[in-house]
Amino acid sequence: MFKSLSLGLLVLLVMASAISVVYSKHLNRKMFVELQQINKSIDELNIEWGRLQLEEGAWSDHSRLEEVARTKLNMILPGINSVVYLKP
Repeated sequence: MFKSLSLGLLVLLVMASAISVVYSKHLNRKMFVELQQINKSIDELNIEWGRLQLEEGAWSDHSRLEEVARTKLNMILPGINSVVYLKP
């Protein structure tokens, strides 16, 4: 009687252990997939950040700013006689 009870308990514990291993493996795979998705998002955001930095550099280029100042703001470069130097 005691042997069959202990054998049944051991079988139950082995089954519980097996189920917990399967569940643990499932969670591991699920977290790995989530990690891969997060890494992909990070890569996409880094690519977009690089594009935005290039775009900012293009928009703030000196020649472009000078062109906008001339065309849209009607600004001109002052002549040599128009420049006044102030001494400190």
